[in-house]
Amino acid sequence: MTLKGNWNYPTPITVGEGCLQQIAQACQSAGISKALLVTDPGLAALPMVTDTVALCREAGIGCEVFSRIQGNPTGENVEDGLAVYRQGGFDGVIALGGGSSLDAAKAIALMAGQSLPLWAFEDVGDNWLQANADAIAPVVAIPTTAGTGSEVGRASVITDTANHVKKIIFHPKMLPVRVLLDPTVTAGLPPHITAATGMDALSHNLEAYCANGYHPMAEGIALEGIRLIKAYLPQAVADGSNLEARTQMLVASSMGATAFQRGLGGMHAIAHTLGALYDKHHGLLNAILMPYVLVANRSAIEDKLTHLARYLDLPEPGFDSFLNWILDFRAALQIPHTLADIDITVEEAQRVGSMAVQDPSAGGNPIALSAEQYSRIFVDAVTGRLPQH
Repeated sequence: MTLKGNWNYPTPITVGEGCLQQIAQACQSAGISKALLVTDPGLAALPMVTDTVALCREAGIGCEVFSRIQGNPTGENVEDGLAVYRQGGFDGVIALGGGSSLDAAKAIALMAGQSLPLWAFEDVGDNWLQANADAIAPVVAIPTTAGTGSEVGRASVITDTANHVKKIIFHPKMLPVRVLLDPTVTAGLPPHITAATGMDALSHNLEAYCANGYHPMAEGIALEGIRLIKAYLPQAVADGSNLEARTQMLVASSMGATAFQRGLGGMHAIAHTLGALYDKHHGLLNAILMPYVLVANRSAIEDKLTHLARYLDLPEPGFDSFLNWILDFRAALQIPHTLADIDITVEEAQRVGSMAVQDPSAGGNPIALSAEQYSRIFVDAVTGRLPQH
């Protein structure tokens, strides 16, 4: 089956093998004549980056690379990229990489013509109204992992290193003006990264599906996103060159980030906290936390997960059948069962709880959990205790 398409939801998206070749046309349509290509150090020397630069230059579009981005991008990374952007006279950004690169690139584009500091645009109240919207640079996004879905998002998660906290930077015009979902750029991703990023996409779809709030469109997208991940993530992990599986995972990742405008929840509230404190992989944290948060939310999501289990064609559909599927799915993908397996201890339990309850994602959790309850979930995830199971 040939998987190709041109969609406009929530932004123009081109899907299909080889669509990276359209990068110059995408830049021209966006009014970009000189692009700063933002990526990470691991990708900077690879053919997908050098080819992208060459494609732009052949079409008369200036293109330079900025790659000083950490796995959990920081305010300093954004400032460094912004300095390069301003000094180089660029008029647009190509975001090429995983969620970290995409988030940093979008933040650089936001800040291109602002006079206020980055943290002034934290997603609190109407902070975004302080931005000069006309000065935000256009972004063309090319995700190389199927995880965060940042290519269809209006926000970036950036670590404030001074305060050891992840902050969400938001503006509607941070949404990339064009997205290229090319499975060939994800084909070389190692199995363990494919698994961890794919579980991140699952956490987005799953938390969006379980979140409170009325948004049937997001709920429907999340439902189908979960089904695609169930079907195709194991295939992508087993055979990275399976371009059908890679395409479907890229789409499921974009679906998750489209759906989570409905809200996220406890998985992300704790994962953001642990990412800031321990600098661990965001997708892996969500994957480990997933069953522990589901159990904590059981009373509020049992009916929803019964419907979801039925949609996924699980035997004896119900909360327990879904939870057992999650546990088996993680194990098959070699995702660790506990946070202790990635060298996180219970030492900071109280701090984790107090930070998680303040994380913006906590607002979407089906139950309003207290700091103490978040601490307890964290301890359970470190020790492997799964209550009522």
